[in-house]
Amino acid sequence: MGILDIFLQAWSTSSLLMALVVLMCFYILFSSSFSSQDEGKEPPGPKPLPFLGNLLQLDLRRPYHSLMELSRKYGSVFTIYMGPNKVVVLAGYKTVKEALLNRAEEFGDRDPFLIFQEYNQGHGITWANGESWKEMRRFTLTNLRDFGMGKKACEDKIIEECNQLIGVLKQFKGEAFDTTTPIFCAVCNIICSMVYGIRFEYDDPEFRSLLEDMSRRGRLLGTISIQVYNMFPRFFKWIGNRKLFFRLGVASRKQNLKIIRHLKETHIPQMCRGFVDAFLLRKQHLETSGITNSHFHDDNLMATVLNLFAAGTDTTSNTLRWALLLVTKYPEIQEALHYLDQVQEELSRVIGPRQVQIQDRKNLHFVNAVLHEIQRLANIAPISLPRKTSQDVTFQGHFIKKGTTVFPLLTSVLYDESEWENPHSFYPAHFLDKDGRFVKRDAFMPFSAGLRACPGESLAKMELFLFFTSLLQYFRFTPAPGVSEDLLDLTPCLHLTLDPVPHKLCAAPRI
Repeated sequence: MGILDIFLQAWSTSSLLMALVVLMCFYILFSSSFSSQDEGKEPPGPKPLPFLGNLLQLDLRRPYHSLMELSRKYGSVFTIYMGPNKVVVLAGYKTVKEALLNRAEEFGDRDPFLIFQEYNQGHGITWANGESWKEMRRFTLTNLRDFGMGKKACEDKIIEECNQLIGVLKQFKGEAFDTTTPIFCAVCNIICSMVYGIRFEYDDPEFRSLLEDMSRRGRLLGTISIQVYNMFPRFFKWIGNRKLFFRLGVASRKQNLKIIRHLKETHIPQMCRGFVDAFLLRKQHLETSGITNSHFHDDNLMATVLNLFAAGTDTTSNTLRWALLLVTKYPEIQEALHYLDQVQEELSRVIGPRQVQIQDRKNLHFVNAVLHEIQRLANIAPISLPRKTSQDVTFQGHFIKKGTTVFPLLTSVLYDESEWENPHSFYPAHFLDKDGRFVKRDAFMPFSAGLRACPGESLAKMELFLFFTSLLQYFRFTPAPGVSEDLLDLTPCLHLTLDPVPHKLCAAPRI
């Protein structure tokens, strides 16, 4: 860690920002970063300072909390400045739905964080725009479905991995263990099977290295120094965390390239093992046809593979970790004592000792409700990845210029007091009717919505259901010795997503 990073970590956000005022006062005096608002047209918002914008009003360790507070004052569509960068924030279910679903094209572009813009160079599916993004997303969705996403073939792979994970947890013999690594390995293996057509043993050093690099890059993205770099690249280009992010990225590319080379060498055109084989086959076909300027090139392959691993591993594994933490914490809080027991009673009554299957979901009403409530309360993506307006937009009476960064505030949807009876409590009844049957809720939007919704949503839902039910069918989870349920910490860590703090649980076999 460099001196600047130590400085950034040690100082509070307010102290850091005040230091920036002093260090860059010459810039502040002459800055013309902010365009004047046309009163009554552009979305309202707090008055920005030159250069710093509204950073003094934001907690960079929990920016979504600050944005929620600002929405109460300025409404569901408001403007803030992240440093010199103008951002329009959308808050509340009705507003977010109108923008992302009803006005999907106008709010459909991605505005990549600078560090991702540098890292991906406009390739892949997560941070790209234009024809390349459309082609890669279409191809990715088609092939993930071909390789079983949402189908029986995929279910079989997940069930196999469930059994592998259960075997690993049994080795702890009821002693406390950190949930991070085994769950991360299990979920990542599902992506490996879809992308590469192979899986890894959990103790494989190459596999563990790949996961560690991915995890460390995710943790770096939540640091204040990286956030400040994204806003002020001219002044913070040489921070240590930025250098480390790219160094880890290079290592990850090398590891993936090694696997891709092996797949190329063993590729049989008549037998596609996964997404990479399908991509290579399409690339070869286009080159044979004399098409040399297509979007099917090595840079797009690598970027898309890395996007799939990042999106398909981090979010699902952390949701599962939240699930185990929540069902461990809540048995003795208020009336929730019976929640975990009800889940396991329903599993025993409906499923018995046999393996849970995805078709059982329609009969496991309470289990399904608990899992949805965990996703809602965990709120792992409180701010959807930033959008950008593709054209000038008049939205709810406000004018938003083409190219404006837009933050859909998903936490305001999942905790919308006009949509949820008990938005800040663990309350599975949100998803149950009066007869105890599972019901969908329109404001359940953890995967975002519209053109930029998570392309692996159906895969993630299948994984969460099968892993969660299989683990609870086999184990009863309790806190580590000496830790009571009320001491289990639900304070999230801000990385790219909201992750549980490191913790240990005990898994006692039930069968």
